[in-house]
Amino acid sequence: MKKYVLLVFFILPGVVMAELMSTGSGNFMLAGGEGRVEKEIAVYFHVPQNWRKDSPIVLVIPGAGRNAWSYRDAWIDASEKKAAIVVSPSYSEESYPRFWNYNIARMIDDVKINKSKTDFVSFSITESPNEWIFSDFDRIFDVVKNRLGLVTEKYDIFGHSAGGQILHRFAIFYDSEKVGRILSSNSGWYTVPFYEAEFPLGLINAPVTKEMLNNAFSKNLVVFLGELDNENETRGHLVKNPRMNRQGLHRLERGNFFYNTAQEQAQALDADFKWKKVVIPGVGHDYRKMSVAASEYLYGR
Repeated sequence: MKKYVLLVFFILPGVVMAELMSTGSGNFMLAGGEGRVEKEIAVYFHVPQNWRKDSPIVLVIPGAGRNAWSYRDAWIDASEKKAAIVVSPSYSEESYPRFWNYNIARMIDDVKINKSKTDFVSFSITESPNEWIFSDFDRIFDVVKNRLGLVTEKYDIFGHSAGGQILHRFAIFYDSEKVGRILSSNSGWYTVPFYEAEFPLGLINAPVTKEMLNNAFSKNLVVFLGELDNENETRGHLVKNPRMNRQGLHRLERGNFFYNTAQEQAQALDADFKWKKVVIPGVGHDYRKMSVAASEYLYGR
């Protein structure tokens, strides 16, 4: 027998929407955050048959296809086996066009890129962190927790490819007391935490202080890489130009460069470095297999 919980939330001021959130798969619409209330987010979920009041919640952030329904489905088996509630937001191309509104989480605006569409010419930084999409993750967690009546205190979060880009930036630039483990998987390129490149490839002119960086290094970020996401991998779009190639020529190289450079920077700052790197053997740029590996890493086999 299905269990139903009435899901009620505000889409726009003065307008109340009601949905049924039940065991099994479904979706609901959530208003956009500060400065973009009208830019709704479709949130896809799966609630397992054996969910409990203390079930873990995992947010799953899709790649550049924004196909949250597919990413949600990739976690259904793990959800049912591990009694974990899976939630995946979809940011439409219409409301969140171009990669800087997704991969870079709306941290930048007024963007101009070169003719080859591989490098930045100019941009401005969005000043209010509440306008970045990072702020949506806590709101989504609160909606699910409150409407299911959970006692779960923190959520885990996994993102693959473009979703991985979002999550390592989430760890560096945004503070949340509600997030637990952050799995940044198979990113195409990184904001590397060093002062040898300009933002968004490095920290020159980035909206971060050294105190914030110290705090970022103490978070539970896992750089989650596929062993075969290397020079032989053809899936996904990998941007290459001289500045990005400094990070490496493929995703595995770039992930190693990001982690190793972060570790060096943390040592230089005498910071408490809690980040981890995990390489999944025999897997390339495959969100389904990386999702299985992530579920096992988070919740056991």
